[in-house]
Amino acid sequence: MSETSVDLLDIRKRKARFRAWHRGMREADLVIGGFADRELGSFDEGQLDLFESLLGESDGDIVKWITGEMPVPPHQDNEIVRRMIADARSLAT
Repeated sequence: MSETSVDLLDIRKRKARFRAWHRGMREADLVIGGFADRELGSFDEGQLDLFESLLGESDGDIVKWITGEMPVPPHQDNEIVRRMIADARSLAT
């Protein structure tokens, strides 16, 4: 990976972390932002793509996925969403 692509990945990660903490619903801020703080630094480009896609979903839906009130839709059923849900549930116990 070139220095430029590393720099661009770092910029994307910083933007994603900001978006994760500024959702609009405090519960989503805590879950998604906390997950970003713990995991985002290790994401490769593909994982970051998945996380950025997650950030496009509504807060209410994400919270319902975490609580199990609503299934994760097929287009978001991926390793990052599963890790975030497992992370949130482990912190809740």
